[in-house]
Amino acid sequence: MLETHGLTKSYGETLAVDDLTFTAEAGRVTGFLGPNGAGKSTTMRLLLGLDTPTAGTAHIDGRPYRQLADPLRTVGALLDATWRHPGRSARQHLRWLAATNGLPDRRVGEVLELVGLGSVAKKRAGEFSLGMLQRLGIATALLGDPKVLLFDEPVNGLDPEGVLWVRQLMHSLAADGRTVFVSSHLLPEMEQTAQDLVVIGRGRLTYQGTMADFVQRAGSRGVRVRTPQADALRTALTERGIAFTDEGDALLVSEVDSDTLGDLAFTVGATLHELSPLAGSLEQAYLELTGQTAAFTSGGTR
Repeated sequence: MLETHGLTKSYGETLAVDDLTFTAEAGRVTGFLGPNGAGKSTTMRLLLGLDTPTAGTAHIDGRPYRQLADPLRTVGALLDATWRHPGRSARQHLRWLAATNGLPDRRVGEVLELVGLGSVAKKRAGEFSLGMLQRLGIATALLGDPKVLLFDEPVNGLDPEGVLWVRQLMHSLAADGRTVFVSSHLLPEMEQTAQDLVVIGRGRLTYQGTMADFVQRAGSRGVRVRTPQADALRTALTERGIAFTDEGDALLVSEVDSDTLGDLAFTVGATLHELSPLAGSLEQAYLELTGQTAAFTSGGTR
């Protein structure tokens, strides 16, 4: 399990993480979201003991990282896929990590096969593509067979097959009872990967809970309706000042629920072939929540 309590980190006058408290549970994939500059990378560095908190605590399996007796067997992390010696092969890179952490050499071959690098194990890492480096970084995180895993943007540079593989890997790791904590800007992929979410903005917690509850915050913003009597329904909607978008064979009616629209259709004698709520999405809910906390925004979009 990962947990922070009142976690705070200042760099001079810059407050990167501000009184942050959250928990990532074992057996779940927890997505870690926030705009650029929100403090995600700093939070992960604090969890891994790479930075020292100004205040508060960051614990992995109940302890600060620096107090873990066997860190690589407890937590594995991928923060920077380009971190490797370019002159070493993938196998050499993992072997020195295994040797310095008391891990069996056979584990190197196991993780290389698991991430799909077995056939290029002797190739120098400096010749790897970004996608191959991501796989090597994931292999490094898995080397100690840890109970807790942290991944920062693990699908960058991967092709669609690789993205699917990472998603399935995350689900498999969580199903084994591990804590999986993943940061990514790819919201559609995160929606398919994470069960829980931690969302921060300007260093502060803005949401913690399930993916389903978060998406529901965006809610239904209207109803899709199909009817042979579309003209009659268009007229009734216009008379009542109800906004809609015409998509040819369907109308997307804004800010009403299915009951209200069904009753209106009945009053004008419109037979319904479809009446379905417009579902919210992670992207929609995320943009609604974080629009006011983004440190950097494009002109005209805020």
